[in-house]
Amino acid sequence: MGKRRCVPPLEPKLAAGCCGVKKPKLSGSGTHSHGNQSTTVPGSSSGPLQNHQHVDGSNGRENVSDLTLGPGNSPITRMNPTSGALSPLSRPNGTANTTKNLVVTAEMCCYCFDVLYCHLYGFPQPRLPRFTNDPYPLFVTWKTGRDKRLRGCIGTFSAMNLHSGLREYTLTSALKDSRFPPLTREELPKLFCSVSLLTNFEDASDYLDWEVGVHGIRIEFINEKGVKRTATYLPEVAKEQDWDQIQTIDSLLRKGGFKAPITNEFRKTIKLTRYRSEKVTISYAEYIASRQPCFQNGTLHAPPLYNHYS
Repeated sequence: MGKRRCVPPLEPKLAAGCCGVKKPKLSGSGTHSHGNQSTTVPGSSSGPLQNHQHVDGSNGRENVSDLTLGPGNSPITRMNPTSGALSPLSRPNGTANTTKNLVVTAEMCCYCFDVLYCHLYGFPQPRLPRFTNDPYPLFVTWKTGRDKRLRGCIGTFSAMNLHSGLREYTLTSALKDSRFPPLTREELPKLFCSVSLLTNFEDASDYLDWEVGVHGIRIEFINEKGVKRTATYLPEVAKEQDWDQIQTIDSLLRKGGFKAPITNEFRKTIKLTRYRSEKVTISYAEYIASRQPCFQNGTLHAPPLYNHYS
């Protein structure tokens, strides 16, 4: 069994971008082409899995790609008809422990929308919100349209205070995901925002010491050039792709830039950390409904809810 850690190991701030695709076919060796230099792995793969892993020597930040899927996901939030406030519904198995109070709230997604809206329209950034400012590893994901196509996803495995962390990764995921052009004002009405908080990090005993649909996994391995690489999938990925453990591990290796044939002996050399997550998603329409006093005819007439946060 895995060894429990309350927080992930100390390391440089690690950002991860996620890509959404529908159930690509996987093979033991894989044919997806990724760059494999120690400083940059380009994301120009011809296959459905994209990699954007690099180490920026200027600030010590390591970036790895992630895959979070959900073209068919529905927002796991609801509108309270009496108060107009958003509240999270129970989460799918593996994304949160519903027997305890959840940390993640729909208001966190609303704050992300506030930050993005202010940036795109040139308003001053909103005041700090009232939800907890405890530190967590986190991801911010943007999807668009009825089929909820991925539009940006970047996060960090280093615990960050939620106020500054969500503000930073809102803009990073919306504007700096190298797989997509920056989000624009015109796209706002079709957007969905998800916030994922990562918890319960454990060192796995081997590469199979985790459960599909329950755990997210982060792997470390030495590639064919002797360079240590990392890659991660959030808890929902393997289940949504209908992958087993071996397929998931092999996909992560390819995503991390490993190009050599994958053998069972090589899989045994992988260092795996498993974790869980709490996740909440809201649409732009739900965001506007929660911020209705600031909107008239669908237009924001003041920086979002300064009074709400003051």
